[in-house]
Amino acid sequence: MEAALEVTARYCRSELEQYGRCVAASPASWQRDCHSLRLGISRCASAHPIVRRIRSDCAEPFAAFERCLQENEAAVGRCSEHVAAFLRCAEQVKVTA
Repeated sequence: MEAALEVTARYCRSELEQYGRCVAASPASWQRDCHSLRLGISRCASAHPIVRRIRSDCAEPFAAFERCLQENEAAVGRCSEHVAAFLRCAEQVKVTA
């Protein structure tokens, strides 16, 4: 997960800066006003090879985590082991050249 955050900060700096400026300028309505900019950050980060690799290599633990969230909407704390498994997987992913 740290890798995905690092990728976003490194390769999507412009998108992050625009989003940050929007949030700062719209303290009462930033969720609505800045939604398209947030989606731009997601699109930018999703295009990077490390994020695509995490999605591929860690699809199974992520799916288990999502199922747990759906089954435990009122008690998401029950899914901590699932999220930990996904994060362990994501931390081990390396981009090959």
